[in-house]
Amino acid sequence: MANVYVCMSVKTSLIISVYKNTLFLNAVLASLRYQTRKPDEVIVSEDGDSREMQEFLAGYESDLTLIHLTQKDRGWRKNEALNRAIVAASGDYLIFIDGDCVLHTHFIENHVRLACQKDILAGKRVKLGPLFSSELQKTPVPCFQRSILGRIRQLRKDGAQFVEEALYIPLNPLSNAIVRMLGISSIKGCNFSCYKEAMLAINGFDEDYTRPAVGEDIDLIWRFKGMGYRIVSVKHFAVQYHLYHVESWSSQEENMTLLRQKQASRQYRCLNGIEKLSLVG
Repeated sequence: MANVYVCMSVKTSLIISVYKNTLFLNAVLASLRYQTRKPDEVIVSEDGDSREMQEFLAGYESDLTLIHLTQKDRGWRKNEALNRAIVAASGDYLIFIDGDCVLHTHFIENHVRLACQKDILAGKRVKLGPLFSSELQKTPVPCFQRSILGRIRQLRKDGAQFVEEALYIPLNPLSNAIVRMLGISSIKGCNFSCYKEAMLAINGFDEDYTRPAVGEDIDLIWRFKGMGYRIVSVKHFAVQYHLYHVESWSSQEENMTLLRQKQASRQYRCLNGIEKLSLVG
């Protein structure tokens, strides 16, 4: 079992994926003020170069080290943006979230406490409905998280999904053993963490994926495992509140076909990642 009292001095980079929505990012950054362990730097990884985001971050007042990375807006290139963020990160430990996921006050602390060289920590999120999302954007996170579990019926009436993921369990050796025993089978791109060297070992995100999902999370699982890493659950220790918005999912058939081709090749270190490799190399 991992040591839940790991050295808290490891330098941590929080990488936030965004695309234009400054209102949601404002709520996410506001939640960082209440973290029991703040990240050493925050990298806002924008898959685009919107004026709104630039102006928002230029005027944002914070005691955090904020780094804003942009790239030309030429369709979905989140994986490329994330790879650039990995390279830019000065932290030894990387925590990945999305710009629509507000963090429980112990989120950063518990990711760091459970950090282990050969582990990829994977969490979940409760998907809020429109009314609770609006409330959270106006309410300090400590107040919101104290009241949310007493309003399960209202949450469900508001259309919330994965309500059970709102349950926060204090981290200790016993609770960690139980959560590990239950396990987890997936990685969500909005809630996972690892040492930077783990991302470099698999050559980062595969930029062959040019549509959302799969390439930003599912593809990581088999490549990490192929390189000897373990997927470890931080469910209920690293709680997130996903803000409501209309989903814009497209068919995943193309992504899944590409995934199956790559799994058949057993190329755990992707070719089109942080480094541009060749099959010969």
